[in-house]
Amino acid sequence: MHPTAVSRPLNGTQGTVLMCCGVACLAVNNAYGKSLSADYAPLQILFLRNAIALPFTILITLRMGGRTALLSARPAVHFLRGFLWILATVMLFTSVVELGLAASTALIYIAPLVITAISALFLGERPGRLRWLAVLSGFLGALIIVRPGTMAFQPVSLLAVATAFVNAFLFLSARWVDRRESVWTLLLWMTAASVVLSGSAVVFVWTPVSAGDLWQFAAIALSGTAGITMITQAFRTAPAAAVAPLDYTGLIWATLLGLLIWNEVPDRMTLAGAAIIISGGLVMIWRDTGAPRPEP
Repeated sequence: MHPTAVSRPLNGTQGTVLMCCGVACLAVNNAYGKSLSADYAPLQILFLRNAIALPFTILITLRMGGRTALLSARPAVHFLRGFLWILATVMLFTSVVELGLAASTALIYIAPLVITAISALFLGERPGRLRWLAVLSGFLGALIIVRPGTMAFQPVSLLAVATAFVNAFLFLSARWVDRRESVWTLLLWMTAASVVLSGSAVVFVWTPVSAGDLWQFAAIALSGTAGITMITQAFRTAPAAAVAPLDYTGLIWATLLGLLIWNEVPDRMTLAGAAIIISGGLVMIWRDTGAPRPEP
């Protein structure tokens, strides 16, 4: 999903702050998802989060894109993307309960590497040797974290890997969206589509919401919407090469939140695998955009 271009000058400092804050908000969003998953099905959490966020998403879209941004020429594509988002979020919230925030977050970071592999195998693109090396290193990092065939292997870790694959297809599906549509249209329609689709099935897993949990549902809606909005604005206001690597600060927040709230301490193998995955991702970013230049 690529932000639309803007005419005003790029601001590296503003973009950096927005990106870091946005990534932190999404880490908080995942932490609330883990907390709520103890009492509610992930599908119900997703439905309520997006149902609460939808009115604010409409206002943001109107403010940033105007009334024309509310309309789409290809609604079916948005509903497909909404379904993929539901699938990815349900698997994510399921995996963080057992696997922990840090390990789940690290595994999801293989998504950009999966995109390269899919693009080469099925879309006719030809990545260079450096990109293939980054892909292989990312999968190696994932294997180190998952550790199949050992006593440390947890089947739920495969859900986090599957989440990365679904996220990769979600990102690639943005190519099918009408290029005239802004990122705000994509954000609005994906949110609305997920509300409709999850709402049609949530009755089968519905649990009455405790009054004491309402603030958590409000918080997850706020943190998720704020995170996506700030990250979108970061790419609109700063060079992509400057802000894209900051996405990996999410692993720091996931580790801290897991440690402070649930006393989760990633082991050395998880940290080593995460470092390899992030290294591969950074190589991909450098290959695509070049090293960031100092702001004048």
